[in-house]
Order: sequence, then structure tokens, then C-alpha cells
Amino acid sequence: MTATLAPARDAIGAVQAHAFRVPTDAPESDGTFTWDATTIVVVEVQAGGEHGLGYTYGDASVAALVAAAPAAAVRGLDPLDTGAAYAAAEKALRNIGRTGPGAMALSALDVAVHDLKARLLGLPLFRLLDAVRSRVPIYGSGGFTSYDDRQLADQLGGWAADGIPRVKMKVGRDPERDRHRIDVAREAIGDGVELMVDANGAYRRKQALAWADVFAQRGVSWLEEPVSSDDVAGLALVRDRAPAGLAVAAGEYLWREVDALGLLDAVDVVQVDVTRCGGVTSTLRIDALARARSLPTSLHCAPAVSAHVGAAMPALLHLEYFHDHVRLEHMLFEGVPEPDGAGALVPHPDRPGLGLELRRGDAERYRV
Repeated sequence: MTATLAPARDAIGAVQAHAFRVPTDAPESDGTFTWDATTIVVVEVQAGGEHGLGYTYGDASVAALVAAAPAAAVRGLDPLDTGAAYAAAEKALRNIGRTGPGAMALSALDVAVHDLKARLLGLPLFRLLDAVRSRVPIYGSGGFTSYDDRQLADQLGGWAADGIPRVKMKVGRDPERDRHRIDVAREAIGDGVELMVDANGAYRRKQALAWADVFAQRGVSWLEEPVSSDDVAGLALVRDRAPAGLAVAAGEYLWREVDALGLLDAVDVVQVDVTRCGGVTSTLRIDALARARSLPTSLHCAPAVSAHVGAAMPALLHLEYFHDHVRLEHMLFEGVPEPDGAGALVPHPDRPGLGLELRRGDAERYRV
């Protein structure tokens, strides 16, 4: 028998990071924040004549952070050794900070290295990650508090008409209007579509308990961040006292696995953001922690990346198909996966890696 040798590979070489700031298509706000643009930091890693692409959503300064110590830490490593690259980049952040911008930098770099490995092997990333499903359930997400009734109804109703069986809206900025806004949303989507709300930490504990009853009475099935995610005891209080059928969720600002441990006894669903928590590597680890506690996970935003990772998460419930990120990813990338008409994203089975290519000419006008 003749052994077949793997082709020789170059080590990881150039690591580049660029920031692009894209204005929103309308003013946007939630329960605690307002914004008019979204900044994406795109990281590219090269080896063996291929390139890998990753990204995060954060301040433009994250690009400079990626290109410094984390980039130096992974240069020269074997591009197939994604675990070694993650460990080296994480170690390089010790005196810089592993949370916040450091976590975003690590996330984008880790995604790029995984994309590179999959491209070198000629595999879609979700297959490389040992997928447990080929379709990733999604929910339409937007419904900003800055929207008028027509904008709210058109957006949520549009997702329902497109076959997405669950939608989410923002609440908490103007509580006096929220009962009316919930009614507008319900009329737009009909009775057969799941309605979810996100308060973005706008309530105090007793307020959150009162609103949990209101939302449950109006058929809402999901209450996200009723209080700040920093208030783990408050999340647990709301979860334990919320009406049956109303899931309490939080976790989009988890920076690392240890942060997830504090939420496992405080929520019904653990949220994970692959562009914030440490990339593919940490996302899969957090999913394993949740599964060990018999809790479901839900992926936060970045659908073009999250669809691949979500396909490999046994505990996954669904993925957030967030208006801002969907719009931006279609503007800046080729190969973005589309909803299948039955409430799911399907990663392309024949495109290696993430299947994405940066539209450099289109992106350049938004460069920071």
C-alpha cells in the first residue's frame, strides 16, 4: 500500500485588518442605545496561496488591535492548527485584555483562521466543524423603538410573509407605547408566528417582572435582557418568576467561556455571539457548557458566519437574522447565505470555508 501524503503547506503569513463604517438605512434605537451606523472589522489571514476571512462588529480601533500582538502570535503557525492559533492569540492578549475589544479581535482572527483551514482543505466550514444539521433555524430581528407603526409592521410582517416563523422587536425605551407596539406587531405577523421582545437591559427588576406578565398575556414567547446582563441575580429572579411559556434569554455580551458559567443558572436560553466571545473556538465551547446543563443556546447576529457555526452546535435553538447585519453583509460580501423560505439559513455546501469574498470596491467607500 502506498501512503498518500498531504500537500505541503506554508505557515500563516500576512494578517490584515480593516474597519468599515456603514450608515444605517434609518435612525435606530433600542431600550438603552441609539445609533446611525455599524462598524465592521474585517480580518484576512494568508497561507499556502489561500486566504481566510473573519470579522467582528465593534469600534474601528479593534482593527489596529488585531494587527498587533494577536497577528504576530499566529504568524509562522501551521494554518491547520486552529487550536494552536487560538491559544497563541489569546495568550498575546494577556496584558492587553481578553474581554471587550480584545475578545472582538480574537473572535475575528479565530474565524479567519478557521475559514483559511477550511479553504485549504476544500471544505465548507460547517462540514469541517462536524455539522449536526444542514439547516439553521432563524428569527427575524429588528423592530427598533425608533420605527413608526408602519415601519414596524412592514419589517416584521415581511419576515413572516417570507416564511420566517419567529420575529423579534425592541422594547423598553418608551414603555407607555409598548403595549400598542406589541399589538401592531401581532396584527402584522398573525397568530401563527412567534413574537419575541428584547429590552436590552432597560428595566429594573420589579419593572421587568411586571412587563413579563404583560408580554405573556399578549402571546410573547421570549424576553431578552429584561435587566442588564451584569445583573445575573436579577436575570435569575425574572426567569424564576416569569409566566410559563415566556423564555428569559441573555448572553450576547459573553466575552469568554467563564462568563457563560455565571449565566447558566440565570436564564432559560444562553445567547452566544461568535464575533464577540472568542470566535468559533469559544462559541463551540460555550455550546458544550450549555448542553451539559440541558440548556439551549441561541446565536446572536452575524448570520453569514453564525450559520456555519450554528450547524455544528448540538444545543442550538436558532440564529438571530438581524436587520443591520443582514443588510451590511449583503453590501460588503459575495456568497452570503439566504433564507430558504422555511425559516432557516443553509450554508452553501459547495463553497469552501465561509463561502464569502469581500467586495473590495464596494467596501472601500466605507473604510475608516
